[in-house]
Amino acid sequence: MNRNLLSLSKTRHIKAMAAGAVMAAMMAGFSMTAYADGGLDMHTDYPGTTAKAGDSLTFSIDLDNSGSACDAAISLESLPDGWEGYISGSSSNPITRIHVPAGSDSASATLHLDIPADTADGSYQVVLSAQGDNASSDTLTLYLDVDQLEVSQGDFSSEYPEQEGSSGTSFSFNATLINNSTEEQSYSLSANAPEGWQVAFKPSGEATQVASITLEPTVSQGLTITVTPPNNVSAGDYTIPCSAISAGEALDMELSVTITENYDLALSTPDGRLSFDATAGKETDLTLTVTNNSNVAVQNINLLSSSPSGWNVSFDTPTIDVIEPGATVEISAHVSPSSEALTGDYALTITASSSEVSDSADFRVAVETSVLWGFVAVAIIIALLAGIGYIFRKYGRR
Repeated sequence: MNRNLLSLSKTRHIKAMAAGAVMAAMMAGFSMTAYADGGLDMHTDYPGTTAKAGDSLTFSIDLDNSGSACDAAISLESLPDGWEGYISGSSSNPITRIHVPAGSDSASATLHLDIPADTADGSYQVVLSAQGDNASSDTLTLYLDVDQLEVSQGDFSSEYPEQEGSSGTSFSFNATLINNSTEEQSYSLSANAPEGWQVAFKPSGEATQVASITLEPTVSQGLTITVTPPNNVSAGDYTIPCSAISAGEALDMELSVTITENYDLALSTPDGRLSFDATAGKETDLTLTVTNNSNVAVQNINLLSSSPSGWNVSFDTPTIDVIEPGATVEISAHVSPSSEALTGDYALTITASSSEVSDSADFRVAVETSVLWGFVAVAIIIALLAGIGYIFRKYGRR
């Protein structure tokens, strides 16, 4: 009886051990199968980046498979509110599945991501998911810091962007152009100046004017910007927008010029001649021009003269009420040399003067005596000769 029970107990123990061995073998086989199938690894070279609102970004996504080849469902698992994106293959068409070969070969896809223009500054995450048909899977999280100022944005600025001077002054601004990107940039230089203004760009220390300049990555270049207004530009404040534009960015800067009041009168004649002929004791008309080269109107301009003794000089308009900037007014002067003036050259000075500015012109006047006086002189000489002849005839015989 006891022997039978002992034999039965040993038999049950042996069966239990066998069952355990079979279970262990099955588990080991499952484990080996799982190891043989391996798993998916989804990754990108730069999972963290900085962008700005309104950007459109692309990420290259690679999938590795340490097990047997499989087809994997790939999708965007999580996007911030309002963001849009899709995954494409080599043809840029959206895809939902991708074949991942086994071993060292990788499968590649591209993530296209659009950041809304109204996205607030902050840190955001985008999650991608890949689910293989061999039960392997992986996820990839991208980290994006949104900032209104892009890390790669350059700079175009002047240390002293505001200057002041009179019309006719040439203003010189020292500016700096910086390429903060990781790529070479060729910048086109331009200015939107008021009509008649001239703007020139020159590399610092050089005399050559340029319209564009190429900068290596993270390099800055000094520029001299020369701004020349028209000669008669009106007094006031002027803004000159300047731009440096490349294929990757547009950099803007504003220069400011304040033109102060500048007074300048020019007194002359229509043909520029400062000499004329006149006759002693007779009035001669002379046309004068008064030009306002100022950048403001000149008022109450008085005409004055400085002439030899006994001369008379008058003007049909002795006072000009106002001359606008750039305008010319003609007036007539009436010059009468003294009746006792001898034939010869004389100096006459005429001045146009206001409370702010004046100008003078020196004229050479060639004076001739009247023909009548010539006849009188001849008659006197004849009379004298006749008188002398009479005396000789009357008293010469005695």
